[in-house]
Amino acid sequence: MDALLTALADPARWRLVSLLAERPRPVGVLAQLAGARQPQTTKHLQTLERAGVVTSLRTGRRRVYTLRPASLRDLAAALNLLADTATRADGPHAAYDRYGASVHAERAAAEGAGWADGRSFTFRRPLAGGPGLVWRHLTEPTLLSRWWTPDGLRVSELVFEAWPGGRIVHEYRDAEDTDGSDVVAGRAEGTVEDVRPAERLVYRTSPVLPDGSPAFTAHVSLGLHPAGTGTDLDVHWRIADSTVASADFIAGIETGFGQSLDKLVAALTATAHDTATATATEARSAT
Repeated sequence: MDALLTALADPARWRLVSLLAERPRPVGVLAQLAGARQPQTTKHLQTLERAGVVTSLRTGRRRVYTLRPASLRDLAAALNLLADTATRADGPHAAYDRYGASVHAERAAAEGAGWADGRSFTFRRPLAGGPGLVWRHLTEPTLLSRWWTPDGLRVSELVFEAWPGGRIVHEYRDAEDTDGSDVVAGRAEGTVEDVRPAERLVYRTSPVLPDGSPAFTAHVSLGLHPAGTGTDLDVHWRIADSTVASADFIAGIETGFGQSLDKLVAALTATAHDTATATATEARSAT
């Protein structure tokens, strides 16, 4: 595929491919129609032949070239596959497009300080596992780091002190930035305000702008409610102290935190499955 793309990338060779798509033609005629010298045309055709785009046959004193459509169909299939991957309704490109639309809307609304104060966001997720297990995933840094970032990102620094007045630091980078050479994708700092183990957690956090100042303050409350063998999690965000520069951050709350909670759902579901499997194995061993 690399050789094919290289061969087709040259405008002169693409012109020859277009001419050969109409019908097989000899080198001399191709040179005339392309408005090029014959030696130069011959070199282009040889490149196309090595890439499998065309084939040739000598008949008498003439060498006639013809197109091999299969190579172009292979390229078209590869391009279609890339396009289909990028346009999946539930894929990362769709989420990025939604975020982009939200960014434009929020930037247009951010006319002055306090423009988003009072805005709120509500999330609800049914979770596998009892309140105690869910609480651990909400407060223990090792477990938090498995889910507390949107898709495509990873936690690079995390402090969460689960007591009133405790410190919060949440820094994240691109998931594929393994050596930390790319810029930090985001950083937030905050304080825990209310802690009722396995029942209620309240904290405030502020994304940090490049100059070190806070973009806004998010007051976040999480409530845990037993539901059968699982737990219902209710999350409420309230925005205060919003600056004009906070628009991009606020635009990402609904999608980004929603993706994080979906990761939490998946993590707890996997834990519940592993626990159930281990219990079943122990029961079989006992018998």
